[in-house]
Parts: sequence; C-alpha cells; structure tokens
Amino acid sequence: MKIITDKSIPHTATLSLVQQKVIASLRHRQRKETWFRRLGYSAVLISLALVAILFANIFSKGLPAFWQSAITLDIYFDPQIIAISAKPERRADELTADYQQRFLAWQTEVGFINFNRLITDSLQKLVPDGTKHKRDLARLVTSGERFALRDMVVAEPSIIGQTRRLNLLTDANIDVWLKGNIDRSLPDEQQQLSANMRDWVDALAANGVIKNRFSLALFMNADSRSSLASAGLAGAFMGSFYMMLVVIFLAVPMAVGAAIYLEEFAPRNKLTDLVEVNINNLAAVPSIVFGLLGASVLIGWFNLPMSAPIVGGLVLSLMTLPTVIIATRSTLKAIPPSIRQAALGLGASKMQSIFHHVLPLAIPGILTGAILGVAQALGETAPLLLIGMKSFVASVPASPLEQASALPVQIYLWQGNELRNFFEARTSAAIIVLLMMMLSLNGVAIWLRRKYQRHW
Repeated sequence: MKIITDKSIPHTATLSLVQQKVIASLRHRQRKETWFRRLGYSAVLISLALVAILFANIFSKGLPAFWQSAITLDIYFDPQIIAISAKPERRADELTADYQQRFLAWQTEVGFINFNRLITDSLQKLVPDGTKHKRDLARLVTSGERFALRDMVVAEPSIIGQTRRLNLLTDANIDVWLKGNIDRSLPDEQQQLSANMRDWVDALAANGVIKNRFSLALFMNADSRSSLASAGLAGAFMGSFYMMLVVIFLAVPMAVGAAIYLEEFAPRNKLTDLVEVNINNLAAVPSIVFGLLGASVLIGWFNLPMSAPIVGGLVLSLMTLPTVIIATRSTLKAIPPSIRQAALGLGASKMQSIFHHVLPLAIPGILTGAILGVAQALGETAPLLLIGMKSFVASVPASPLEQASALPVQIYLWQGNELRNFFEARTSAAIIVLLMMMLSLNGVAIWLRRKYQRHW
C-alpha cells in the first residue's frame, strides 16, 4: 500500500470537499498506526529492560555464592585421638542382622571421637597464637566439616595414621567477611568475628591458605542449621525432581487422555458441558486451595507421609491437570477437520483416524503444553507449605516416599534466615538453580516440538 505523504497530496484548494475528508481520514489513521507501532516497540523494550534488570539483580547476587571460602589444612588422623577398634568384617556364617548390629556399634564408637581436635591441631601450626584462644580457633572452620572427617574414617579406616591435605569450608561469618559483606569499620562489639579471628583470617587469606573455591557443598549437601556454611540444595533438588517425576508420569498421561476423549469421542450433552466448565474453573483456582485439599485428603484420610515428594507430586498433579487438558484440547482443535475426513474416507476407523493421523500432528503442541504445565508446577510454593514440605530435612531423599523439601520452599526458608548477609546470596543462587531447571524443561519442550513438527 502506498503511503500518502504531504508531498504526494495536491494542494487542498484544488481538491473537492470529499477528497479533503478522505485525505484527513487517511492522515489520522496513519498517525494512529504510527503511535500504536511506537507504543508496541516501547512495551517490548520496557518488558525486556525489566526482565534484564531482574536477571541482572539475581545473577549479580547469586553467582558469588557458587564460590565459597575454604582453608587448606594438612590433617593428621592421629591414632591416639581416633582410638577405635578395627572396622568389622562380615563373617561367612554370620547373619545379616548380627553384622549390621556390630557395624552400627562400630559407627557409634566412631561418632564419639573428637574430630574437632584434628582440625584445631592442624590450625595451631598455621596460627601459633591460636593456643591462647582455642574457642576462636575452632570457629575458623565450619562445624559440619568434622562430620566430613568422620565419614572419611568410616569409608576408609586405613586413613588413620596418615596425613591428608584437605580443603575445609570456613565459617559462614568468615565467608561474608572476606567477600566484603560486613562493614569492617564497625566497632568490635558489633562485629560477628572477634578481633583475633579477623586478624587470623586476613593473614591466612593474604598467604593463600584461605581461598575462594567452587562450592560443591551447595550442590552435594542437604540443608543444615548447625553448620550454615555447609547448607546445600541437594535435598531440595531431589525433592523437586521426584515431584516432577510424579507429575510427568501421572498428571500428563491422564490430562492428555481426558482431553482426547472430551474433544474427539465424548458426546455433546449437558454432562459434557458441565465437565468442561468445571475444568475451566479448576484452572483458575488458587494453588493454595490444592494444598489444603492435599493436606486434608492425602495426609488426613489416606495417611500418606507428610513432607514427602509423593504427596507434593500428587498435589501438583491435581493443579496441573486442568492446564494440560485445556492446552491439549486447543491443539486438537487446531488440526484441520480435513485430516479426519480424509482418514475416514480411506476406510480408517474413528480410533485409527485420531491416533494414527490427528495425534501425530498434535504431538508438538501437546508436548509444549505438558512441559509448560510441569514447569509451572515446579515453581509452586504455597501448596507445598501446607503439606509440610517447609519442615527442616537434613538428608537427601532416596525415594519419593521419604521426607524432603523442594527448591521453591528452600528459597522461601533461606530468604528468612537470620544470617542475612550470607543467605541473601545463597537465596539468589537457589533461584538461579531453579531457573536453570525450568529453562531446561522449556528447552526440552522446544526440542521435542521441532523434532515432531509436521506441517499440513
């Protein structure tokens, strides 16, 4: 279409009244189009800018948490300190229960060893004046590392009597001190570290004994309250993973099957209309209502374990069903009726025409809707709080029936921790992990859609 400009329009004196009105109307519409285009560009730019600000804020705060200060120590596993009997070996004629009882007794014996002394003995070689302030010296390393030494002895008893160079996590307050998250100009009574500890830490960091290293603990450890520096996302990650498995293998097949029946096979009557209306209404129900339903029915009536991924997965499945059903029905409606008519005309049955011709064309849209529904469920927090998944769990679940947390709930718990200057960065790091998990699901959806894309 040719754009009318002032140069292309004859002088108004030579035009009739009707022509002048038409030209004025065209100018008015062109101005509207120009302003609408500008508003559209502005909306897109503002949206992108806000998203960029959000991601920049999250990544700028969260990325430093992936590196954590650790101190390099030569730990001598002193036999005089680790005075335990030999690790029990199972005899050929011994029952399993008897062997397990002896092994548990040996583990209990290992648990009474003072592994902190191994750490303080190594620290005294680096900090000679630390013997006068042993309590401050012991606080240089987070308390959870003594359990790491215990696990090393249990896994490899031959380590007793040897010296190993290990990188041990420092205390959380030391980590924020070295990262500059504490105002160094504050008086001693307002500092989280004593004057001795601050001097030791600065000297050890200057000598390269304390360095920032990539934090495997963030990914390998479960949450911890006694050793904040050792707190990790492993338990929450596995809890979310198990819940997503439940949603994928339960909610998605049920939702797709229901959508196929309602769209292709169900008779058009009042009962079907009632079902469709209720499905649309369920899609708009707040997620916290599903949490109340799960707490009262799944836990109250069926006595399923509280704070278990199986319960969280069932609750999220109920929440995801309407979304996937609506997305699948919309995809099926988009398939041209000529596909069905051609299949029926060639002698295919109703079932064959749907499953052999319509569904292959609808798979990309169905998969996209399903993955987006699962990704939405992954980020839900409110229903999980009501079924007890906010409780503190200090272990990584081995199955969906064991107690666990979830990534959104872990973010909720960490952002309210009293050691704000340490957990603020960890909260953003947990958000990054959750975003990466959601982006991975979306990436799978895009890959599947392209792989099974067919044109008609």
